[in-house]
Amino acid sequence: MTKQIQFFDTTLRDGEQTIGVNFSIQDKLILAQKIADWGADVIEAGFPVASENDFKAVRQIGKNVTNCNVIGLARCVKKDIDAVTQALADAPTGQIHVFIATSPIHREAKLHMDQAAVIKKINECVSYAHKSFEHVEFSPEDATRTEWNFLVTAIRTAINAGADVINIPDTTGYTNPDEFGALFDYLKENIPEFDRVTFSVHCHNDLGMATANALAAVKHGASRIEGTINGIGERAGNTALEEVAAAMDVRKDFYQVENQVDLTKTYELAKLVSEKSKMPIPHNKPIIGANVFAHESGIHQDGFLKNHATYEILTPQSVGIAHSSIPLGKLSGSHAVAAKLKQLGYQITSADMHKIFPIFKQVADQQAIVSAEDLRQIMQRFEKTVQKS
Repeated sequence: MTKQIQFFDTTLRDGEQTIGVNFSIQDKLILAQKIADWGADVIEAGFPVASENDFKAVRQIGKNVTNCNVIGLARCVKKDIDAVTQALADAPTGQIHVFIATSPIHREAKLHMDQAAVIKKINECVSYAHKSFEHVEFSPEDATRTEWNFLVTAIRTAINAGADVINIPDTTGYTNPDEFGALFDYLKENIPEFDRVTFSVHCHNDLGMATANALAAVKHGASRIEGTINGIGERAGNTALEEVAAAMDVRKDFYQVENQVDLTKTYELAKLVSEKSKMPIPHNKPIIGANVFAHESGIHQDGFLKNHATYEILTPQSVGIAHSSIPLGKLSGSHAVAAKLKQLGYQITSADMHKIFPIFKQVADQQAIVSAEDLRQIMQRFEKTVQKS
């Protein structure tokens, strides 16, 4: 049986921690339903203890979004756990996510706790959460900067206390695919309970490797990926879930995994998140950016016109975009210009193009994009030269 990978969406929690992003409760309800319909297995709806509005949003999402598990975040603090318990009391699919930092720098500088105190707190709080929730996820924050042997102790403590999901967060985007894979191999070798719980990953993009690290973890045993739509989130953001879904689709041969995502709904969802977060999608953003299915270079345009697969490894329709485009500019070749002119209704021969193309190049050298109206003017110039001759 092909391995199933769960998608854990934290757009509404970690995504909202992006500077300048503040979703209303109504925004969160709309986004949560769209994310669930896209195929996320779990939605982290918020951090209920953080504010009254966060509490209300988690509560309403838990009650109204029924085609996806809804989870609330809590520190290893009883009042946080109580807030999640109250917020999701009426949620048919409610779950809890409990975390505490485990790395030396966090223990010493932030928590002022030694290893023994952290282990005691994990046991106490995971056990407490498990009294209210059948499913408990535990995260050792800053796992990738934690001593590996202590990480094993922390994880096993959480499992014995009732956690059935263990998330390995690369909180600061510190790791790399090789190292992350090796860490998962070490965890498999040293945690006897590894196969009876779900291992998840939550990667940040500080060094630009969030998606690569998450996919490396899947190859080494993880079965859940946490991230956000459009990769929004703290600092440089999180793993972009649409990138993971597309990679798994394009490279089925390599990853050999399946998920519940309906990839054709990706672009619509990405636009909605962009609108609600007031964060424009960069033109070069993988999968959903405006330039992803656009080809300006003459060599690329020529290959694309002969066979789209020469320069597109997935179709625009597969992610919900209507079609590819061939913008014309100074790097464009004569084949692309001829194809565009034919679309505009001009009947031209190869001999005609020998005269039209130099005019096109003169225009293209002066501006970034040559529009349809520019082409019509170029054709008027060409027709005048024909009449003179």
